[in-house]
Amino acid sequence: MEVLEITRKKKVQNAWAMYDWANSVYSLVITSTIFPVYFNGVTKSDEYGDVVSFFGFKIVNTVLYSYSISFSFLVIALISPLLSGVADYSGKKLFFMKLFAYLGSIACIGLFFFDSNNLEYGIICAVLASIGYAGSIVFYNAFLPEIATEEEFDFLSARGFALGYVGSVILLVLNLFMIQSPETFGLTDGGQAARWSFLITGFWWAGFAQIPFRYLPDNPYNKKVKKALFLKGYREINKIFQIVKKTTVMHRFLAAFFFYSMGVQTVMYLAATFGDKELGLPGDKLIVTILIIQIVAIGGSYLFAYLSKNLGNKISLVIMVFVWVLICGAAYYVTNEYQFYALAFVVGMVMGGIQSQSRSTYSKLIPKDTTQHASFFSFYDVTEKIAIVLGTFSYGIIEQITGNMRNSSLALGLFFFVGLGFLLLLRIPKQDFQNIVEIKNA
Repeated sequence: MEVLEITRKKKVQNAWAMYDWANSVYSLVITSTIFPVYFNGVTKSDEYGDVVSFFGFKIVNTVLYSYSISFSFLVIALISPLLSGVADYSGKKLFFMKLFAYLGSIACIGLFFFDSNNLEYGIICAVLASIGYAGSIVFYNAFLPEIATEEEFDFLSARGFALGYVGSVILLVLNLFMIQSPETFGLTDGGQAARWSFLITGFWWAGFAQIPFRYLPDNPYNKKVKKALFLKGYREINKIFQIVKKTTVMHRFLAAFFFYSMGVQTVMYLAATFGDKELGLPGDKLIVTILIIQIVAIGGSYLFAYLSKNLGNKISLVIMVFVWVLICGAAYYVTNEYQFYALAFVVGMVMGGIQSQSRSTYSKLIPKDTTQHASFFSFYDVTEKIAIVLGTFSYGIIEQITGNMRNSSLALGLFFFVGLGFLLLLRIPKQDFQNIVEIKNA
């Protein structure tokens, strides 16, 4: 009986990690590589250069793209706490995870029809895809404390990110081959191949998501749906907010996470745009750069999981954030593609680690006896989403004011530096994290 239970637990954990495999293709293909390059290409013209008209407003194309990302995550930051409270109160985490996953995947499919003649349509699809991706992650992350023990958090979180990197690299290589040799697939040019990559991404996301949807527990605490659901959801999230506010280690971690996420997420979303605009790298070399980041990030996820196990989560995070500070300083002086590749290698090493270890560290701070995991994780995810909003917005506004993306990169270094300061204030002893919460709320 015990063997069967262990086998079932492993199956659930593997299925959970497969959602990273399913949705990470969106993060890589749509936000980091092919779509930004395609977007920059179709929004340039001989007459107006890189200035576009969006609902009658004149704006630089890369600035518009930065603002669209900011807007999508602002929407999620506003609605996810309430939805998380509803999900916890009603036991409907899996339902909301499916809802946002299907919204995102369908929007990716919709990008197949985006070209130079329908800019507004393309931005709307991109925003909806981003909302779907970010929204589903809130509920996906909340399953981690329910399907694993504290000792398993670091490596299970790393496994999820590693699977995401592997899956997204596989699809990106296929898409890159399509773009380089469109005639092999019966396509007319690279632009048409890029649009097919958006279509395939949507189907990949929805298709592989069926694995976690099948095995993840639906309403594991057997909660009943009652009237006044949204009012109860608001009360639920307010109750969790009071706990987070009173727990020093938790709100200090979220402060650190907020500032260094402003840098990490902005780099993820705008690295290809930087290479295109500041270095003039062609699309294929930009995609190769992102491939380097993804492949190296697989090893980085496990490397820093190992460091966390032996040195503690705090030391592991401090090392990574310090490296990020150096990366932002180096980006200001990058002048050729080989320097850009070298920087991409270092980015990949710390990108995989900082994402997986941030998620697992926060999981350890959640009280063990709670069933409100979605509500607790909503504060983690809202922190990240607001960080993305402010990070991408400031990146865009600094470029708009100074006319130089390199200045934006220096600003990201300041965000990492502040995050490092909050990390150094953390006191996370190698003991039961539940004791910390109990002491703070006594």
